[in-house]
Amino acid sequence: MPTWTVEWFWGDRSVASTAPAENAPRLVDGRLRALGARARRFGEIGRESLRNPTTLVGGVIVAAFLLMALFAPLLIEPNTPNAYQMPRDFSSVNVPPGTNGHVLGTTPTGGDVLYGIVWGARTSLRLSVIVVAITVAIGVTVGSVAGFLGGKWDEVLMRLVDVFLSVPELIFALAIAAVLGPAFGNIILALAVVFWVKYARIIRGQIIHVKQNEYVDAARVMGDKRWRIFLKDVLPNSITPVVVQATVDMGHVVLIGATLSFIGLAEAGLAEWGNLVSEGQSGIIAGRWWVATFAGSMVFLWSLAFNLVGDGLRDVLDPKSEQR
Repeated sequence: MPTWTVEWFWGDRSVASTAPAENAPRLVDGRLRALGARARRFGEIGRESLRNPTTLVGGVIVAAFLLMALFAPLLIEPNTPNAYQMPRDFSSVNVPPGTNGHVLGTTPTGGDVLYGIVWGARTSLRLSVIVVAITVAIGVTVGSVAGFLGGKWDEVLMRLVDVFLSVPELIFALAIAAVLGPAFGNIILALAVVFWVKYARIIRGQIIHVKQNEYVDAARVMGDKRWRIFLKDVLPNSITPVVVQATVDMGHVVLIGATLSFIGLAEAGLAEWGNLVSEGQSGIIAGRWWVATFAGSMVFLWSLAFNLVGDGLRDVLDPKSEQR
């Protein structure tokens, strides 16, 4: 019986795989069925998400925040020359909501709370998108190299990840931002340094699991190059937990960023919810509740919404997690 013999490399090993040539159509057909099933699955995600109450509620809140952030210049005229700096009206200090044209009141320094809320949504969107994009790119790259190549690559990279994970993320981010100085860009950098390691861990574990599947062995037998196997078969079937974690982190990043802003690690006057809470906290006891309450509610709702969406996506993309 004619056979195929393909030599492939995995880590530091060289392995010869042999399969009957008559099995080639079956291997190809199995691979095509797997790709088709994956495509159909992603097509069902939207419909299943709409049937999940938590995902639907979270999605509505997220959509409201996104619309607020994207259309902020239309909702409130931008401050000049820097739209992300709150305008000050020192003749209207600590004005309660609904007074002198200030719908949500003013801060102790005369800043309009509504302006801070609306443009704070835009600031939060910038922060979360930039940090999550950077950390996913770095973490998936590092974790993919460690999980797919294995051997010394895995050992060295995972020990590096362990070093980063040994320090609590809030303390780590606080230390980095404090050393760099108070600036919004430094908060982004601090969070990017801290958050990438979780994605490296997640994708590495998934890749180690996925590359043991039969369709990956079939691709090797068929003579596919190693990185083609990775891009076509391994990575697409390993990325689901990363998508879920990235969604949750869209809320978590803003929560940590607001914490850093609250303790003074962002520019003074920045239209950011943590800054507003910091400005308004001293007036709570005196009855000036509106600044901290409105800004704190925004942080809570943003984080809650993305957690609800992330949990819903986890149930849709990984039904086994719901059973557990």
